[in-house]
Amino acid sequence: MQRITQFERQIIESGLRVGKTVRAVARCLCRDHRVIQREVNRNSCGGRKYEARIAQRLADEREQKRHVPKLERSENEVLREFVIQKLKEDLSPEQIAGIVKEYPPSELKGKNICFETIYQYIYVGEGRYEKLYLYLRKGRKKRQKQHARHPRKVHIPERVSIHTRPKEIETRITFGHWESDSIEGKRTTKGNLSVQFERKIKLVRLHKVLNKTAEETEQAIRKSIESLPEYLFKTITFDNGGEAATHMNLKKDFGIQTYFCDAYASWQKGGVENINGLVRQYIPKGSDISLLTDKQIYDIQERLNNRPRKSLNYLSPNQALRLELGH
Repeated sequence: MQRITQFERQIIESGLRVGKTVRAVARCLCRDHRVIQREVNRNSCGGRKYEARIAQRLADEREQKRHVPKLERSENEVLREFVIQKLKEDLSPEQIAGIVKEYPPSELKGKNICFETIYQYIYVGEGRYEKLYLYLRKGRKKRQKQHARHPRKVHIPERVSIHTRPKEIETRITFGHWESDSIEGKRTTKGNLSVQFERKIKLVRLHKVLNKTAEETEQAIRKSIESLPEYLFKTITFDNGGEAATHMNLKKDFGIQTYFCDAYASWQKGGVENINGLVRQYIPKGSDISLLTDKQIYDIQERLNNRPRKSLNYLSPNQALRLELGH
């Protein structure tokens, strides 16, 4: 529907001043009378009679405001600063939107923001001039679709299929069910990461390893088990990489049941795959992991464990762990 023009507003004003009804004015303009009535209701100022000059000014102000993105409006300056601050603290747009909705600071009470609005500000709005995309997990200039990796199949003794895994693990209602994977560093150097991820509360454990051998991975998992009460490790799910070739040692020493994904189906342990993507925000592909200290690895781990998660109603994994342990 074509918008009311300034010339039409002058005709509306003239018609109403000489006592014409809204329907009569609408017939003169070949418009639906409801369109004219809405124009009069919206653009009559303070109970005064309709004036074309005032109506045009109000319409122009509304139109200008309508095209200004939410985070670029002057009345949302506090919200904009909050979003930028949280982006620089490595929170994702979805996490920021969740905090504003569930746990807003006092100055943002009554405000709301959609994570897509934050992405638009970063990639299309003024945020692109501040290069806020650098604070996102991937740090890309343009938004891109994610593509799954395809691990090669390796023979693993006494391998138990993921399809025999109890349903309670799928539903994430009980604690103690983990997924394990590896992150490669620079190919010309020695240095990788072993990653363990708890499915229910999203807890992460990171350990630097020399390589992706089964022996190095087993030692990393043992360190993860030692970092928590032993009863919090019930199962571990692996893909088909050779890192899990000695999984029977974990079964024997800790009573942990192990499961394995189908070939070329690493998405079946999507939790740890997602965590790998988050780790890449701090350790981009091609980085020399051997140069990182254990303290630096731990700091990255705890940054992830202190991020609010939507599935936890925007609690962090560390907060959820304290609740799980009862303190």
